[in-house]
Amino acid sequence: MRYIIIGAGAVGGAIGGRLAGAGHEVVLVARGAHHEALREAGLRLRVPEGELTYRLPVVDGPDALGELRADDVLVLTVKTQDAAATLGAWAPAPVAGGRTAAERLPLLCAQNGVESRRIALRRFRHVYGVCVWLPATHVEPGVVSAAGAPLTGMLHLGRYPHGTDDTIRAVAADLETARFEAPVVADVARWQYAKLLGNLRNALEAVSGPADDPRLHELYGRVRGEGEAVLDAAGIAYAGLREQQETRGDKITLVGLDGAEPAGGSSWQSLSRATGTIEADFLNGEIALLGRLHGVPTPLNELLQHLANTFARQRRAPGSLAVEELLRLADEATACE
Repeated sequence: MRYIIIGAGAVGGAIGGRLAGAGHEVVLVARGAHHEALREAGLRLRVPEGELTYRLPVVDGPDALGELRADDVLVLTVKTQDAAATLGAWAPAPVAGGRTAAERLPLLCAQNGVESRRIALRRFRHVYGVCVWLPATHVEPGVVSAAGAPLTGMLHLGRYPHGTDDTIRAVAADLETARFEAPVVADVARWQYAKLLGNLRNALEAVSGPADDPRLHELYGRVRGEGEAVLDAAGIAYAGLREQQETRGDKITLVGLDGAEPAGGSSWQSLSRATGTIEADFLNGEIALLGRLHGVPTPLNELLQHLANTFARQRRAPGSLAVEELLRLADEATACE
C-alpha cells in the first residue's frame, strides 16, 4: 500500500516519516512554507535516535498526483477545522481503474476530536477512526519532532462507525513495523472519546501554559468533570483513565531531543505558528454542543473555547494570559451559570 499523508504536520509528519523509515511508500501533502521546505530539503524528523531526513514525494493537493492508485491509503491528519474543505478536494480525485477516492479508497481520520469521522462519512464510503496518542511537535517548516520511546506512539484503529476489516488490519501491521503500537478495535470511538476528554486541557495550555502549573491542573479537573458529565448524560462510552494507563504502560516515554525546543500540544503549536485558527470548536466546543443537546451546563468548556478562538483570531502568543486572570474568568463563568 501507498500512504498519502494529508497534512504532514506534527502527527502526519511523524506517521509518514516512521512509515517511510520502515520501507513503506509514502507521499506527503502540505501547504505553504512547510510544503516548500519539504520539497527542498526533505522531512527532517527529530526522534530519540537523532535527526532523520526523508526525501519523499511532496504535493499540495490531489491534482499534483494525477490519478490515484487502487492501493492508496489516505491518512487525514489536518486539524478538524480544515477537514471539510480538504475532504472536498480529495473526494472526487480519480482512481486508476475507475471511480473516485470517495468511492474506493480507505480514509483514516487521525485527528483530535470526534467530528472529522462524521464529516468524512458524508463523502467517503470507507472511513476509519484513529485514536492518536503520539507526542509530536511541528513549529518550524520542514521539521517534525516526535519524542516518544521506545514506541513513537499508540494508534487505536477501527472502522467508523464500528467494526474492523482486513484493510485496517493490514494498515495496523504496517504501522507496527514503524515503531507504533496499533491495536485494531471494533469500538474505536470509545478510545477517541477518552482522548477527547484529555484534549480538553489543550486550550488551557494554549492560553495560559505551561500545562504542569498545579493551578491549571486543578482547573482542568473541573473542565474534564464537565466533559464526563456530558458524555454520561449522552450515553457515550469512553475508556477510563485506569484502562488507558494500563494500555499505554511505559511504552511511550518522552525523551529530550537534541536541537528541539520544548513545545506544547497541538493547540499551543497552532498559536505558536500564528495560523489564525485553532481546534477548540471540536474539543471544548464538542462538550459545549453535547451539553446543550442534553441539558448539562458546560461554562468552563465554553469559556476555553471562546478564549482559544480569540487568541487564534488575534494571533496572540501562546501562554500569554496570566493564570490568575484565567482563574478569575473561570470563577465568573461558573458563578453566572
